[in-house]
Amino acid sequence: MFHIFQKSVQTGLVTIGYPQKPAQISAQFRGAPAFDFSAWRDARPAAEACPTGAIQIHDFDARRSVTVDYGLCNYCGECAEADGTGAVKITQEFELAVRQRNDLIVTAEYALRPDGSQGELVEMGRNERGPGGRRYRSESAGGPGLGIKTEETTTPSVSELESLERNVQQKIHRLLGRSLSIREVDAGSCNGCEMEIGALNNPIYDLERLGIHFVASPRHADMLLVTGPVTRNMELALVKTWRATPEPKIVIASGSCAISGGIFGVNYATRGAVDAVIPVDVFIPGCPPRPHALLHGILLALGRMEQRALPQGATVVNPQSC
Repeated sequence: MFHIFQKSVQTGLVTIGYPQKPAQISAQFRGAPAFDFSAWRDARPAAEACPTGAIQIHDFDARRSVTVDYGLCNYCGECAEADGTGAVKITQEFELAVRQRNDLIVTAEYALRPDGSQGELVEMGRNERGPGGRRYRSESAGGPGLGIKTEETTTPSVSELESLERNVQQKIHRLLGRSLSIREVDAGSCNGCEMEIGALNNPIYDLERLGIHFVASPRHADMLLVTGPVTRNMELALVKTWRATPEPKIVIASGSCAISGGIFGVNYATRGAVDAVIPVDVFIPGCPPRPHALLHGILLALGRMEQRALPQGATVVNPQSC
């Protein structure tokens, strides 16, 4: 026992400061791919290399439509390797959680040359803001054109960073009057997401410092954190778990499998995406999402929970429409 205490003193504090402080990312970490749509001259190699079909191409009369779905992407990096032009790069971006599924889909329209090759970028689609609400810009607009990291942001002051963790705790208690309780549901995952979720409770990430903890029963939960494609065997269990969770409740789909079915898709054994079975409030892309990404998604969900808790007057909100 003495040796354990001595080692703890020698090691000191190892808990990260995120979200109070910016995340310290390892150089080996592989995040989401970014696309320089203005410089992308041929999307076909990347689309052919994508194992999940996250990059789709549709040719029309004189145009080519390219769709990138971050909800299907597993961050494998095959697209960047196949492209070879520098228009597709793997970033260390992880704060991509969104409240709407469509916000993970980005479309770009290109002119088609007479020989069938891809021409100039004509316009971005209706989801031009892409993951995390970041606006896509072309080279001519003054930005590097990389889809995820082009939006100009203002660095928060030290005092703002120091107060963020405190504000999170206050928001949780204002919404619930107590700590936030999460019930994790494995609907059919490979357990990759479970490994990252388990890390949230270790001394490095220490989720409970934010007043957030995991519970064993949905009846004690405020939030469901669902992983994996929903298998046919787990479909009824997931629905029963959702019904047993008291209002106001929130559902997070964690990982590409939970968002879209991932590499499993929809087949005789799986229903695919979680929102095909129960309503989902926040989507956290990744395969699997790292603990930082999970923290970001949970904090994003708190804002949605606050919105749901507001008085609705005489209007009854149908959870299926949220």
